[in-house]
Amino acid sequence: MQTVGELMTRSNLVTLTETQNLAAAEDLLRLHRIRHLPVVRNGKLVGLVTHRDLLKAAAQRGGADPAKQPLWASDVMVRDVKTVRSDTPTRDAVKQMLDNKYGCLPVVGADGELLGILTEADMVRFAQHLIEDMDRRSLAAEYET
Repeated sequence: MQTVGELMTRSNLVTLTETQNLAAAEDLLRLHRIRHLPVVRNGKLVGLVTHRDLLKAAAQRGGADPAKQPLWASDVMVRDVKTVRSDTPTRDAVKQMLDNKYGCLPVVGADGELLGILTEADMVRFAQHLIEDMDRRSLAAEYET
């Protein structure tokens, strides 16, 4: 059985703290070409900021000067983040993502420590491997006949 821990992004995990401003969040999203930033306090997940959250915050500010009234990650983050464990079956995580239209699921330990993140991109990479494997099997079957 495939588990979330086998697919999740764990290395070079990009995170924010609650006290980082949204300009830093936007820079991190752009620099790392990602759409989700887990917000951590002492290594534990406390929220999630997404690209969509940043767009919504910008729209609500209208033309306000961000330098005069900065917003912080804690101002816009989703606090009640749905999470999974690394031993969660992948099929269960995928169902949760599809049923709730989540773009990611942070992966936490029993104590709430952020261990990784499962994203749509991780699932597409997994699908790519499955398709390649199916294609290899199909070609092998053709050569056997």
